[in-house]
Amino acid sequence: MDQKSGTLWEWVIPMACFLCCAWVVWQLPAFFLDFFPYPKESQELQVKAIFEKSDFWPGLPGLFGGYSDIVDWAFLIAIPILAVLGVKTVRRSYLESENWRAIDKVAVFFGRMTMMMIIALTCVMLYEVFVRYALERATSWAVETTQWIATLVFLLAGLYAMQQRSHIRIVLLYDVCPRWLRQTFDVISTLLIVVFAGAMIYGSYYQAFVNKLHRWELLDSAFNPPIPATVQPAILIVMTLVAIQAVINLISDWNLDPETSIVDIDEDEIEQLKKSLGTE
Repeated sequence: MDQKSGTLWEWVIPMACFLCCAWVVWQLPAFFLDFFPYPKESQELQVKAIFEKSDFWPGLPGLFGGYSDIVDWAFLIAIPILAVLGVKTVRRSYLESENWRAIDKVAVFFGRMTMMMIIALTCVMLYEVFVRYALERATSWAVETTQWIATLVFLLAGLYAMQQRSHIRIVLLYDVCPRWLRQTFDVISTLLIVVFAGAMIYGSYYQAFVNKLHRWELLDSAFNPPIPATVQPAILIVMTLVAIQAVINLISDWNLDPETSIVDIDEDEIEQLKKSLGTE
């Protein structure tokens, strides 16, 4: 795997993909009203009223005579294009896991998007501090926006941690077991992850995607963002991706030499860390 990382594209593409996703998520009621009819007229009128208050571009006519306009569709089409470009251009950085398959690039690209989301979150926080204390004009949206982004960062960081095998593990007994028993433990742990994810999706799908997302439940605050409508489905989606990544890790690590299954920081990595911190 090519270790060259830090190119401009690895900043631009994830940030652009995040911004496109943010636009589409905010405008989702337009697509619901156009393509996913509501069983009750009262629900449709409620979502329509919400959308009319929050529409980014209220004067632009719908592309198909409905509610989603040409800008919404442009951002929607851009998401898969940017995602494919991002997956193709992502490169392993020096301290990342070397055990990569081509499919692992998907999780790593989500990791790069997560990094861009942290930058966006920081910018929102800095803006709020400036307008609150320098201009004495506090916003009604900054705090809840940071909470919204931080929640998604937490979820997507879990997917990246799974791909990197950087989640917390207690390996005191695992290390002294023979190879066949280690593989048995790996199968059991992966199976538990998959079963848990499947049970959560089965039990929460209707609540998350119908009661929350489709009905576009809001936070009921001054800013009133659709955090309940988006976070609960995001939990199930990311949980599915984590379970898939766990299976990929099991396949990738199956024939690894036992001594290389645990990542240790060697002397070269320590030297690289010192150089990056400017201590040498």
